[in-house]
Amino acid sequence: MLSDEVETLREVPIFASIEPAKLKLLAFACDRMIYRQGQDICRQGDQGDAAYVLLSGMADVIVSSSAGEVKVAAIGANAIVGEMAVLCNIPRTATVRATSRLEVLRISKDHFLALTSEFPQVATEIMRTLAARLSETTAELANARISFTTR
Repeated sequence: MLSDEVETLREVPIFASIEPAKLKLLAFACDRMIYRQGQDICRQGDQGDAAYVLLSGMADVIVSSSAGEVKVAAIGANAIVGEMAVLCNIPRTATVRATSRLEVLRISKDHFLALTSEFPQVATEIMRTLAARLSETTAELANARISFTTR
């Protein structure tokens, strides 16, 4: 099991440059968790106490709005979620809900922050990931505004 988790972590872009021995320590420190379809991994507004790496299965990223819940993304194996709340020490910005049986590695806030301190390349990859998400969100917002104003 531990070797499977190390291999999975190596496939997550932000962990790809970490040596296998360090990934083994990280995998050992993580909690392997299973969620059933419909179960929330984390909820919008909760404190960010951990990040999660999806090992298998699918989940939706959902944001609550005045119009109700809005699905903003679907994610699967090798995705990482919850890192923004951990890094920025802010409440979670979205709910992540399993859409199938889901296996995850839960990385506690302390372990995640230690990892970013020890391996600056991890912090760089996280910044790239967050910047890509922001770019996508900005483009979607611009398209939504254009659609709204042309009605």
